[in-house]
Amino acid sequence: MHASKFHINTLKEAPSEAEVASHQLMTRAGMIRKAAGGIYTYMPLALRVLRKIETVVREEMNRAGALELLMPVVQPAELWEESGRWQEYGPELLRIKDRHNRDFVLQPTSEELVTDIVRNEIHSWRQLPVNFYHIQTKFRDERRPRFGLMRGREFTMKDAYSFDRDEASAQASYDAMFAAYHRIFTRLGLTYRAVAADTGSIGGSRSHEFQVIADTGEDLIVYNPDSDYAANIELAEAPCLLPERKPAAASLEKTPTPQAPKCEMVAELLGRPLSDTVKSIVLATDTDEGAVIWLLLVRGDHELNEIKASKLPGFENGHRFATEEEILDVFGCPPGYLGPIGTRRPVRVIADTTVANMSDFICGANEEGFHYTGVNWGRDLPEPAVADLRNVVAGDPDPRGGRLAIQRGIEVGHVFFLGDKYSKALQATFLETDGKPAILQMGCYGIGISRIAAAAIEQNHDDKGIIWPRGIAPFEVVICTMGWNKSETVRNEAGKLYEQLQQMGVDVILDDRDIRPGVMFADWELIGVPLRVTIGDRGLQEGVVEIQARRNGVTHKVALSDALARIKEQLDTL
Repeated sequence: MHASKFHINTLKEAPSEAEVASHQLMTRAGMIRKAAGGIYTYMPLALRVLRKIETVVREEMNRAGALELLMPVVQPAELWEESGRWQEYGPELLRIKDRHNRDFVLQPTSEELVTDIVRNEIHSWRQLPVNFYHIQTKFRDERRPRFGLMRGREFTMKDAYSFDRDEASAQASYDAMFAAYHRIFTRLGLTYRAVAADTGSIGGSRSHEFQVIADTGEDLIVYNPDSDYAANIELAEAPCLLPERKPAAASLEKTPTPQAPKCEMVAELLGRPLSDTVKSIVLATDTDEGAVIWLLLVRGDHELNEIKASKLPGFENGHRFATEEEILDVFGCPPGYLGPIGTRRPVRVIADTTVANMSDFICGANEEGFHYTGVNWGRDLPEPAVADLRNVVAGDPDPRGGRLAIQRGIEVGHVFFLGDKYSKALQATFLETDGKPAILQMGCYGIGISRIAAAAIEQNHDDKGIIWPRGIAPFEVVICTMGWNKSETVRNEAGKLYEQLQQMGVDVILDDRDIRPGVMFADWELIGVPLRVTIGDRGLQEGVVEIQARRNGVTHKVALSDALARIKEQLDTL
């Protein structure tokens, strides 16, 4: 490929809405062009990256025994109605009608359709196990698409679905995909962690996310530097920080706390540590008999984990934050001064494990401008129900030993064990060895192809531009020619090296454009090709060419006769 025949259109400035590095640099490098909010055209450079990611994914999926098919983007609503997700999925599911007024969806994922395929194609235990996958466009109507390919509405994803006879074999399929994902992300040259995760709207009982480590990531990963433990903060177990409850040492007092509706203000006003305060969060669950009000208590320096809260007994059908009207009716005062003592109406109280072991603590008095001090369980209020309600904090002790740390990550892959969540709803059965029908056990496995490209940039860039890992770079090597139009010697030597690299299987582009060297170099630093070879008359007169690695910026002058071997040597280190 010669650059003069390729489409290269770099920009000096990124659009104002580009907030993160990947969005800025992919736009400036001419890789993506916005069509609408969260919808992009992949230009030739970006498409080369995506195709390389797809190649690695396909090779490892095939190696793991999965079979590729291709399911449509547009899916009939009837299947989503069968599974119950037509109502459950929410506004992110784009619903459309055809000319006959029939309902369809633009698929965000394909559990329903693949289950329909399998229930019509798989009839006997002899056909199992089977794992179907495809790489296809997905659409999720995000409320606020942002960050370019990191959170777009239209994106490219690989999703796979395993079907097994029983849970044991389904877990084996899960393990095979888990191992395949490790191979995929290792081959892609990314620094990542596999973390235990919540199953979310997909459902199921076992789940791991594959997170690319990056400071701009939206997810928080809790991990132990001294072990292999890692979990998304939504799922990470927060230990009780107080091994036992101390005896009460203070009397209960109603203390004035004017204009102090936050725990931080109360602690400062009373000259007490923030860890002596208790924060009240009021939630509601709706039942046929009306709203049930719940008071969840976490320490003042901690935050409620809503995912953990959603799994509490009684929250199976969903929950919401209580309205101001409901709060006033039950507690008799506005938020900021709420607490478990003296509510007007019955409230279901659940304390975080740490709060349950606190003594002489501070909480709202259910009267504006007042808090109780010296509060103790058993003496001043009944013993609470207890649950892990909070987010882990860096430095928390790990029950397995050591201390927990937190880092940011970008989710690029997710594996789920689904069990019979979809197969039961869609009656996907097979005949067992005894001739009786049995429900299939499922797993699903997703990889964000387009998000990987963005995540790789978030992890690999500098002030000059992108630094692609070799395996997914649009080109592995660029040959920059100084004076292509003026020097036959440069054309001959550059052309010879280009052909030799091609014969070696190296993905190389030869820049034969008639532009200034500084502009040419800046383009390729922005685009992020891992290795640059510079050939010019001055160097050729000395019998040398220059080789520069994009990652470290170090330039080496090497003999023209050794250039091929040195390029191969450098590539092997990338």
